Amino acid sequence: MDFFKKLRPSLGLISVIWVVYIIDRLLPISLTQFGIIPRHWKGILGIFFAPFLHANLFHILSNTVPLFFLTAFLYIFHPKKANQFLLSSALLGGGLVWLLGNLLSRSCGAHVGASGVIFSLIAFFIAQGAYKKTLTSLILAIVTLFLYGGSLWGVLPVRSYISWEGHLFGALTGVYLAYKYK
Repeated sequence: MDFFKKLRPSLGLISVIWVVYIIDRLLPISLTQFGIIPRHWKGILGIFFAPFLHANLFHILSNTVPLFFLTAFLYIFHPKKANQFLLSSALLGGGLVWLLGNLLSRSCGAHVGASGVIFSLIAFFIAQGAYKKTLTSLILAIVTLFLYGGSLWGVLPVRSYISWEGHLFGALTGVYLAYKYK
């Protein structure tokens, strides 16, 4: 019973993201315009909104499963720091995207999606395994690497329609937070 209680925040977060996506599809305007637009004052609020906004069905489906499992790991193994981690991850990673995004390429407009937070979680669990070297942290690092290690290629500018900067700055934020929380 206690285990399922720890899944509630993950399910709640996923539910909010899906409700926002459905509302976005029903409105006559696209909410993705409220994503992060680097170095534009109008895009600074996107730091807060971007993790809840998704461009299309494939995008939200691609983010739902990893976000659920990684936040579940976070709430199960770090319940006291989970909310602080997610907020810090979104604000630091999103802030870096706003400050430094689109410097190398102009192909991505507004940066949206929860993948920055996902990459932050991936990097956090892997880095924490390296920093702490406890059995639990090492197992979490190995499981995370096994499940999502291949996605780390997403920090490279491979596809113009993917915010690789969001992935990169999310991952860097995750490493920083693992160091901070060690």
